Amino acid sequence: MKLSGCNLPGIIVMVFVMLSSSSTSAITNFNVLNFGAIPTGRTDSTDSFLKAWNAACGTADSTFIYVPKGRYLVGPLAFKGQCKSSQIIIRIDGTIVAPLDYGVLGKSNNWFSFEDVSGVSIIGRGTFDAKGPSLWACKASNSNSCPSGATTLSFTKSNNIRINGLTSLNSQMFHIVINGCQNVHLEGVKIVAAGNSPNTDGIHVQLSRNVEILSTSIKTGDDCISIGPGTENLWIEQVTCGPGHGISIGSLAKDLEEEGVQNVTVKKTIFSNTQNGLRIKSWARPSNGYVQGIRFIDSVMKNVQNPIVIDQNYCPRNENCPGQVSGIKINDIVYEDIRGTSSTPIAIKFDCSVKNPCTGIKLQNVNLTYLNKTAQSFCSNVVGKAIDLVRPNSCL
Repeated sequence: MKLSGCNLPGIIVMVFVMLSSSSTSAITNFNVLNFGAIPTGRTDSTDSFLKAWNAACGTADSTFIYVPKGRYLVGPLAFKGQCKSSQIIIRIDGTIVAPLDYGVLGKSNNWFSFEDVSGVSIIGRGTFDAKGPSLWACKASNSNSCPSGATTLSFTKSNNIRINGLTSLNSQMFHIVINGCQNVHLEGVKIVAAGNSPNTDGIHVQLSRNVEILSTSIKTGDDCISIGPGTENLWIEQVTCGPGHGISIGSLAKDLEEEGVQNVTVKKTIFSNTQNGLRIKSWARPSNGYVQGIRFIDSVMKNVQNPIVIDQNYCPRNENCPGQVSGIKINDIVYEDIRGTSSTPIAIKFDCSVKNPCTGIKLQNVNLTYLNKTAQSFCSNVVGKAIDLVRPNSCL
């Protein structure tokens, strides 16, 4: 699955040409300023944004919501379908800022939540500034009074979604979540948070099909991209990651009944000073889940702790899993043209389940070194093959 990618100006031109050339539908414009939004960053504009959405959602025409330059103070919002409009374009050129009191967002699951919508595009050079550091500091103090925090931008049970050109800054928790969606195109997005920020995954995808993530830069404190159960037909290309925990399939096996992950391609990626590069991770617990049809192609590792890793014995703090083994079945995983440097001696680690060994693992044209010296491989309960040049020497 690979749809044709395009840059942000191309997206905008295409949208306007498409809308202006239609003889059967009109476009209706909604500017948040006309609904009372104040672009100073000091006056609450939450209600104004919701009114603009409700007006667009209730219009039968294609609609365009505009957020001009300026700073807009906005609290938690839920934009819900089903909408009369089959196409809603939200152009953000300003900066949307969260309240200084982290509890206002922190007690909600999401900051901007889109639920059961179709044909929504969020474009522009704008920024979501979630003001996360104060909540991160609370969590670092081990205080029991800290809220969990909010995801910055969430799409749930939605179809035909486009996100282009935006910046997500200092999210309290995950930056972008795609949950139960189909046909999602994300391109030219910039995600920024501190390397020690907790649980700030850049992009999380689960229970979704036909998702593209292209030409995106992610600097954060957890996984740059995390891939959860029920993900199918995911294409990731030209993503830079670091700091962060890499691109991870998992954690899986949280539940016994769990959907699988299949047909995932990760191509032309760069990892810089990350904890992991390309990772598959499952709890050491029973599960009927699986991972299959995964292609990791053309990745550069720059001082990465674990460039290639499969861990089926994940059991942090030895809670809820000691003495168990992972039921996740991992098969047909290809690593091709992976090169660069590991910051630890073991550059390739396949630690698979004793009851469900990893099968169909293929290494091809892999060249990883450690401090300009020979790195090492580790294999446990894995079956596969190495083709062409493979360094460190394969243990398959």
